[in-house]
Parts: sequence; C-alpha cells; structure tokens
Amino acid sequence: MSKPKAFFGWTVLCATFVLAVFGWGVGFYGPPVFLHAVAQRTGWGVALVSGAVTLHFLCGTLVVANLPRLYKRHGVPAVTLGGAVLLALGVAGWAVAARPWQLYASALFSGMGWVTLGAAAVNALIAPWFVRRRPAALGMAYNGASVGGIVFSPLWVYLIAHAGFAQAALWVGLAMVAIIAVLSRKVFAVTPQQLGQQPDGAASQGQAQAAAAPIAPVPDLWRDRAFLTLAAGMALGLFAQIGLIAHLLSLLAPLLGAQTAGVAMGLATAAAIAGRTLVGWLMPAGADRRKVACLAYAIQICGSLILMLAGQHLWAVWLGVLLFGSGIGNATSLPPLIAQAEFSREDAQRVVPLIVAMAQGAYAFAPALFGVLRALSAQAAYPLVWFLAVAACLQAAAIACFALGRLSPAGRRAQPVRP
Repeated sequence: MSKPKAFFGWTVLCATFVLAVFGWGVGFYGPPVFLHAVAQRTGWGVALVSGAVTLHFLCGTLVVANLPRLYKRHGVPAVTLGGAVLLALGVAGWAVAARPWQLYASALFSGMGWVTLGAAAVNALIAPWFVRRRPAALGMAYNGASVGGIVFSPLWVYLIAHAGFAQAALWVGLAMVAIIAVLSRKVFAVTPQQLGQQPDGAASQGQAQAAAAPIAPVPDLWRDRAFLTLAAGMALGLFAQIGLIAHLLSLLAPLLGAQTAGVAMGLATAAAIAGRTLVGWLMPAGADRRKVACLAYAIQICGSLILMLAGQHLWAVWLGVLLFGSGIGNATSLPPLIAQAEFSREDAQRVVPLIVAMAQGAYAFAPALFGVLRALSAQAAYPLVWFLAVAACLQAAAIACFALGRLSPAGRRAQPVRP
C-alpha cells in the first residue's frame, strides 16, 4: 500500500512567504530608500522624486485590479515571474536614471511588477489550498511582508552605501528573479487537482465542501453594500496607517534620538507580526471577521491616542507604538478574509484584487498629504497631537465602514441571487 503524499499546501505556504518577503522588501519598503538614494545621486528635489514613488504605487493599481484576468490568460507562474522581472528592471532604472522622465518610466515598471508579488497575489496563491485554515495560512504568508521590511530596509541601505545603487539593484534583482523563477516552476504551477489533494489536506471531497457552504453570487459589486464598505474600510485604514508610518520615525527622532526611534519602528514591525499571527491562529472559523477588524482598528486608535502623550511621558512612546503596530499586519490580511467569508468563490476572486487596488490607489497619496498636514500643524501648540488625531479619525471612519457592512455569512448565503 503506497504511502499518502504529504499535503503540498504547506510547501505553497512557505513559497508564498518567500514571495512576500521579496515583494514587500523590494516593491514596498524599497521606494522610501530609493527616494533618498536618487535624490543624493542626482541632486533632484525631494518633491520630484516623491512623485515617482507615488506613481510607483498608483500604476500598480491598474495591474492588481486586472490580476484575475492576467492569471486566467497567462497562468499564475508566468504572471508571477513576469512581475518579478518587471520589478527588477524598474529598480535598475531607479538606480541609473539620468533624466526625470527615465525615473518616472522606471517607476511604471517597478509599480506594475511589485503588485504581482503583493497582497492580492498572496491571497490568490493561498486560496486554492486552504479554506478552513485560511486565516492562519494567510497570516503566516503575509508575515513575509513584515519580514521583508525587517530584512530589506537595512539591507538596501547597506548595499547602496558599500556597493552603489546600481550594483545593489543588480544583485537584489538577479537573486529575486532567480528565486521567483524556481518557485513559479516548481511550486506555483502545481494545483491541488494535479496532486489529487483537497484544501486543508482534507481526506475527501465531502470534507473539503463542508469547510465552506455555498454563498449566493453578487452580479453587481458596485451596488453591493458589503463590497463598498469593505473597500472603503480597507482604503481608509491603510491611508491612515501608511501616512502615519511614513512620518513616525522623524516625529519620534526629536524625542528619542534617531537610533532609538529606529528601534521603536522595529518594535512596531514585530508587533505587526505578532498581531497578525495571533488573529490567524485564534480567530474561530465562524467568527464575524468584520468585528475582528473593528477591534484591530480600535486597538490602533488607542495606540494613536497614547502616542499623543509622548512629549510628556516616555512610556507612552513604547506602549503607543506597540498598540499601533499590532494592527499594521491585520489591515492587509483581514479584508481578504472578510471577502472570502462574505462572497462566493467567484466573486471573491474579483473582490480581493479590487479592494487591494482601491486601497493602494488611496494610500499612494498618504505620505504626501500627511506631510502637508504636518507642515500646517507645525505652528500649532501640539503638532504631534493634531497629526495623530487625524490618523485616529481616519481609523474610526474605517471602523464605521466595517460595521455598516456587517452581514453574517448565513445572511449572505440566504440572500436570493439577484436578476
């Protein structure tokens, strides 16, 4: 009697974790470092180079919104590898651009490439293999994003300082493309059907179907309350989060010193990993995931409010960063989980890329707009308070959106299919 094959989904999970490390490490945490390197190398103004960073995130929204179509037409392995190549070429362009138009053209390449290694891609790779265990699986895979920040932020700075931007881009780009090529061919090209396996390693088709009851499809997402509130909640939450993260280091540096402020940012990243992991493993299968998202943002609001006391109390810095950081990872991973609980499988394949694209299109402007807010509040008596108050209000608006769209899975399943 032949020994049953080990569940291949765990291999997919590990490979997706590595993909997320490169995707966020190069495509998300890289541009802030690139901005400084390009400005130093060329002497161009920060505003000009910042425009390329915004373009990098904006143009990616067009690709991620159409990711399901690209997967259907070209296949997951080809799209994933093609995106890695585009990202590598784009970063190389950032490193050698001699004219502003060359920099902006490079931002188009890097922006279109990185989203094929981003949040929607992680969800698409994990979804066929996990249903019942999907919250934990997605949490583990998305932790690769945080690890990408921990590894690549200092790595980029070190390589650029010691070898130059062009050489750093070449080394990282070649390593990324080579690793993603192997993963695409050996792991991402494999489906559960090819191996005769079921999601979560279920022993039978009946067990796999029992993990998720059918949900009525939604013909028009743009008139669906659940979709609109989910998209708005994710966009508002990430706008506040990205805007605050972009400026938090420079806000804390006068209070703690630059080096200690860097340690505080590292604590926020560690809290993000812990928060996402705990939610993934502890959230019950039938839990209202919108309630979990509301709770995560409520904890972040507490962190923002406590940070308002940072000027008077040192403990407020560390507690505030810890509480705020706990929700950083969940802001990315919970919305796809909500979509998969509230929508049919076919709708979820449309919903997840769309909400990711809309959120990315929103938070692309967050660092610049929070910078304007920071400049306007600089003359106020307590500039940090005003800055954090706006972030807390946006997070509260995200909670309102998630709460307004609450609809139990049973309610969704009971809905008749609309004509």
